[in-house]
Amino acid sequence: MGTVHGIHIHKGRGAASWQPHRFAAHAREAFDDGWPETDRPALPPPATSVTWEDARSAITRNDSPDIGFRYGLNPYRGCEHGCIYCYARPTHSYLNLSPGLDFETRLIAKRGLAEVLRRELARPRHQADLLALGTVTDAYQPIERELRLTRSVLEVLSQARHPVAIVTKGSGVERDIDLLASMAGQGLAAVYVTITTLDASLARALEPRAAAPHRRLRTIRTLAEAGIPVGVSVSPQIPFVNDDMEQVLEAAREAGASRAFYQVLRLPWELSPLFRQWLSVHLPDRAERVMARVQDLHGGRDYDADFAHRMKGQGLWSDLLRQRFVRACRRLGHSTERVALDTQRFSAASSAAQGRLF
Repeated sequence: MGTVHGIHIHKGRGAASWQPHRFAAHAREAFDDGWPETDRPALPPPATSVTWEDARSAITRNDSPDIGFRYGLNPYRGCEHGCIYCYARPTHSYLNLSPGLDFETRLIAKRGLAEVLRRELARPRHQADLLALGTVTDAYQPIERELRLTRSVLEVLSQARHPVAIVTKGSGVERDIDLLASMAGQGLAAVYVTITTLDASLARALEPRAAAPHRRLRTIRTLAEAGIPVGVSVSPQIPFVNDDMEQVLEAAREAGASRAFYQVLRLPWELSPLFRQWLSVHLPDRAERVMARVQDLHGGRDYDADFAHRMKGQGLWSDLLRQRFVRACRRLGHSTERVALDTQRFSAASSAAQGRLF
């Protein structure tokens, strides 16, 4: 751990502080007390802890007009990948935890999630539709290797022949190729791998515990060779930070991706001061320039939650990003439409019958 501009840097973590959440009654701010940094006692690196909660529901339902799926499912709250730009960070505030370091160190795992999902699929009113897995926090973050909640969910979906699409930065998705390849053969599964940049040093600062960019390209290749439809997300686009969109799209296409999408940086609630702090530590020479362009994308503010603009932004910079993306996809042969999955194969009875075997 080091210190930059008076801010402690925690190795392997995205956030630099325990940013107070918006419901907190008290807040603390760092200040210069006159003592030299060399006289300060070294703080231990923040460790990761996992707390179990009993899953009360599995499927979330979405009616936002700018989101292209109806159902979502997230096995975990918080994410150890530590991506500083993650729009999900403010959700930790509802747990009375910091969207900063708590979000990436104090994780919540949902006990009994697979059985809850099985019951929800069996309800007469459930209608099969695309279920997006890991849309808030990554379903293949490091703790999945041991807890296997995502694996258990995929087993239920496979048994029920329910369509699923996964968005991830985790190479751990390769572990479940047996399930995903079988489902893909029935038109039931697709995977989108997020690659924000090919610059390994930048990725290490932006997303400290996610797989390296070259490793994610290998994941794309492995999935594609297994016959699984795979796309790439080049999100979020951050002006003057990750400016290699075209190179990422080209590398992903060469690895086997056939689809692509992007979103711009979003800074809701506590995420705005967290990201500004990250800029002051890692890119102080261009921090003001970056935020000026971010505000251009969001109507003069750090963030505009309007459904019409929040994903792609507005104004000149939004138009330039869109043109770059469309031209690159056209040149490389990326489709910008999501994979059409089969909703007609669904059978809740198959899932329930299989469940009684265990």
